[in-house]
Amino acid sequence: MKPVCSIIIRAFNEEEHIGRLLNGIHQQTQKNVQVIVVDSGSSDRTVEIARQHAAQVVFIQPQDFTFGRSLNTGIQKAEAPLLVFASAHVYPVYPDWIERLLEPFNEPKTALVYGKQRGAATSQFSEQQIFTHWYPEESQRQQDHPFCNNANAAIRKSLWQEHAYSENLPALEDLEWAKWAFDNGYRITYSAEAEIIHVHNESWKGVKNRYVREGMAFKQIYPQENFGLDDLVRLFCKNCFNDFREALHQKRLWREFANIIHFRWLQFHGTYLGYKRSGPLTWQLKQSFYYPRENSSRSNKKSQREIQPIRYD
Repeated sequence: MKPVCSIIIRAFNEEEHIGRLLNGIHQQTQKNVQVIVVDSGSSDRTVEIARQHAAQVVFIQPQDFTFGRSLNTGIQKAEAPLLVFASAHVYPVYPDWIERLLEPFNEPKTALVYGKQRGAATSQFSEQQIFTHWYPEESQRQQDHPFCNNANAAIRKSLWQEHAYSENLPALEDLEWAKWAFDNGYRITYSAEAEIIHVHNESWKGVKNRYVREGMAFKQIYPQENFGLDDLVRLFCKNCFNDFREALHQKRLWREFANIIHFRWLQFHGTYLGYKRSGPLTWQLKQSFYYPRENSSRSNKKSQREIQPIRYD
């Protein structure tokens, strides 16, 4: 029987995390799925763990890796009409994660669905605030902008066949694809019920490099835009202030004070360097990517689910 969806997982030395993701997939209410792991040269037990969970493993040479090329390589092996993407260091919270991610495709104009992300206990405080900003508690059936994230998303394979992922971008291949779909009149949906935990245990250098890559990619996708020193200073100060206020509310300000400054500086200085290496950034996109919500996360009511979360050992 043809699977309902093909799940594409990009992986490189993910033995610490990928087992939990694959375990969570096996506990889903939607059982008829194909799991494909695209490995780009792991030297640990990533491939062994993937095969133990009956995943199909596809290989790509490290020197050939880009985020888009890795996705395209996995999709070429996909048998299902719907494609689910998950980072190897995420895991689903609820057993209906796949169902909730695929349900909006009942609408024929839906091209892409992405789900809620929350940080792990070890995530940086500011990273958790970014997740709260980007992924609110309420679903949105039709966005008015192309924001999405391929750490937890799904698309139609038929549309990928019309427009594959860019293999030349250093990051944000998901934004480039979503922009194409959005510009062609397709719907982008956010599902708050399709929730995952995203484990980002990056070094400070890794944080900076991520934002440099994304700045470079954003400039390529939107060549008319710019990110200057005034943007760097304004957004750094505004986001630090918002994080300080939330940390104070959580009685964590003194513990997180230095980490907040360090993370936000690397975020916006990295973005600035990325733009320099590759007109003004539009207000709508600034709101989507950089600006904190004026109301803090504590004003958002936590969504209540009737289904019990997955119990991980």
